[in-house]
Amino acid sequence: MIREPSTRLALAGAFILGLSLAGAPVLAADAGQGGGSGDATQCKEGLTYNEQTKTCEKTSLLDDQQLYEQGRALALAGYYENALEALMAVRNKQDARVLTYIGYAKRKMGAVDEGIAWYHKALAIDPGNLYTHEYLGEGYVAAGRTDLAKIQLATLETLCGTSCEQYEGLAAAIAGEPENWGGL
Repeated sequence: MIREPSTRLALAGAFILGLSLAGAPVLAADAGQGGGSGDATQCKEGLTYNEQTKTCEKTSLLDDQQLYEQGRALALAGYYENALEALMAVRNKQDARVLTYIGYAKRKMGAVDEGIAWYHKALAIDPGNLYTHEYLGEGYVAAGRTDLAKIQLATLETLCGTSCEQYEGLAAAIAGEPENWGGL
């Protein structure tokens, strides 16, 4: 279940990415070649959209925070391959947030076991990451391992109680409810 951290942020992220709510590009971005046009989600290989300059730039020119933010926003918007390109370019491979969204994109692309492995790497670095526990539980649900998903649910209950959005999201996934895209 994706509701992070709020519908307002999700809508802002969609606007920043140049996406309408239907997923159609609405902003043009320079393709990084001085005047070519493309959209924020369709930068050429090796280029990542920089929301500040509204251009596609060499991925190596963006700092890790920009790459993480871009990768996370793309993953949550359903552009998993583009998200992976940005996230894999992050230099700090010990950032649990980055590892979590690599796992998220992999899982959403159908590589559930690979996604679960990335979540475990993230939890080894940051065992209290609520989103990682939620997404790991959702991965277990997708893999048909509800028993393991319930362990993640119990962990979330310990970490944040039963009314935090991560607990509620995983509980809904375990109950078989469809994902709530939080406005995207």
